[in-house]
Amino acid sequence: MQTENIIYLGIDWGSVRIGLALGDSETGMASPYGIVSGLDEVMKVIEKEEVEKIVLGKPMMLSGSDENLMSGFVKFVEKLKKKTKLPIELIDERLSSKAADALVGDKKTKAGRDAVAAMLILQSYFDRKNYERND
Repeated sequence: MQTENIIYLGIDWGSVRIGLALGDSETGMASPYGIVSGLDEVMKVIEKEEVEKIVLGKPMMLSGSDENLMSGFVKFVEKLKKKTKLPIELIDERLSSKAADALVGDKKTKAGRDAVAAMLILQSYFDRKNYERND
């Protein structure tokens, strides 16, 4: 039984830069894609790469609370939902940027950091789905 391969876009939202990563259901692996500065550029990547599902990191406080979510993030999600009918899954992104710093090494490499953070968000989604499947 062969299942259809689904292309995923991982997003690490930021008010200045948006990190992107791509992955697919066949390999369950995420890779950094790059950075963009706004929703129009995200939409171009979705179209170009034939994305079928979006995994978006949801900024949260370390305590687990999301009461102080940035209004910019909420607006970004609302606009994204209006522009695409693709399924969007929000996942906790706490510490993804710190983990990306550890992988990238040089904090001055912001573009790399944001794309790696998006990769970590998407990879954690794949890992969780794989764990749930095998549990």
